[in-house]
Amino acid sequence: MIRSVFALILFTGLAGYAAADTKIGFVDTERVLREAVPAVRAAKKLEKEFEARRNELQRVSAQGKALQNAIDKGGISEAERRNKERDLIKLNQDFQRMQREYNEDLNARRNEELAGLQERANAVIRQIAEAERYDVILQDAVYRNPKLDITDKIIRQLADK
Repeated sequence: MIRSVFALILFTGLAGYAAADTKIGFVDTERVLREAVPAVRAAKKLEKEFEARRNELQRVSAQGKALQNAIDKGGISEAERRNKERDLIKLNQDFQRMQREYNEDLNARRNEELAGLQERANAVIRQIAEAERYDVILQDAVYRNPKLDITDKIIRQLADK
């Protein structure tokens, strides 16, 4: 019985000692992918790359609104109203298709850019972990103590590259 109590005290003491030597860090990956210089550069690149298509969507949307206003205003023959309604339906279908393709293409490109940035961020995290002798660096947590957060270090390191 005394041995069990002694073993329990010894084990508890060793576990506490081991925990005291453990160095843990946390990285807010979403923040890195949003605020790091390469992330901002990638967002601007995507915005520029998709600007013409976004403008085309806005133009088609404005055209549809103008057509709807012409129908709503009235003062046109029944045959002309039917033709405009048919044109509006076709325009709306074209707009929805264009918007779906735009969103799919934009998401695919964004995922490509983020995958490359995620690889670079992981490499920086590994470098910092090895250089500063971290035992564990977490990237997802329900709660974290702010003193464990090394996100700013990661963002600065990515800016230097």
